[in-house]
Amino acid sequence: MEFIAEYNLTGLVIGICTFLIIGFFHPVVIKCEYYFGTRCWWVFLVLGILGVVAALWVRDVLFSSLWGVFAFSSFWTILEIFEQKGRVKKGWFPMNPKRKADYDD
Repeated sequence: MEFIAEYNLTGLVIGICTFLIIGFFHPVVIKCEYYFGTRCWWVFLVLGILGVVAALWVRDVLFSSLWGVFAFSSFWTILEIFEQKGRVKKGWFPMNPKRKADYDD
């Protein structure tokens, strides 16, 4: 931590970690929608709320920022799961054959 502060790398570390966190959530959206459909949205709501609490609780700017990025990436994932269902209906992503009834209009 002293190295990051001494060489003024906090912004770069936050940027790199933000990129990695968002990159982590992309395949999570695809897999969660495939296996669970949209009914798993509440898990990301809980993760987001926990992330907000952690961001407010942690005093260090670096870790507080990363918890905030995690929290709002979790909130954004809720929207993306519902949009992923639409992408599956369009044929852009594979449909889980065990859940074909979920995609009927």
